[in-house]
Amino acid sequence: MSESNLNLLTDEELLGRKKKAKSSQIISAVLIGFLVGIAVYSTINKGIGFFTFFPLFFVFLLIKNSSDLKNIEQEIKKRNLN
Repeated sequence: MSESNLNLLTDEELLGRKKKAKSSQIISAVLIGFLVGIAVYSTINKGIGFFTFFPLFFVFLLIKNSSDLKNIEQEIKKRNLN
């Protein structure tokens, strides 16, 4: 979500988005760990191949989309809602 859209949210909506973003971040961390584990296991058993890089592609996508929480926390600090 862009910063301009975050400015339009009420305080309650912003805090609700923070809760959702935190739970989403936890799920992403578990998925990243699982996918890295698959890549390592595949590399150890069969060497470098398709199942080494395929899960790592999804890890890249998950990391790229994790900037939402940072933007929300910046907006909360601007509004002094700690």
